[in-house]
Amino acid sequence: MRYRLTFIAGLAIGYVLGTRAGRERYEQLRKSAQRVAQNPAVRNTAESAAQTGRQAANKAYDAVSAKVGDKIPNSVSDRVRSLREQRSGTEDDWGTSNT
Repeated sequence: MRYRLTFIAGLAIGYVLGTRAGRERYEQLRKSAQRVAQNPAVRNTAESAAQTGRQAANKAYDAVSAKVGDKIPNSVSDRVRSLREQRSGTEDDWGTSNT
């Protein structure tokens, strides 16, 4: 209950401050966020983080597959395999390569 009240209070404060700031402040914040997102250093860091995450996910997948083996129903393993094939060679939401 305490966390709900804190969340609602934060939401109310954000709403009040946001309505006072107006459209100009919103546009200023949006442009700043776009500049940060388009910064090459930020994009490289995001791509590195995404690649590290994919490597960790593949390592975890391999470890779980080795331990579980044939205990997984075929429907589940087929679904996982099809999802992995769909994701290979495509770009993620950040526009980085999926290699």
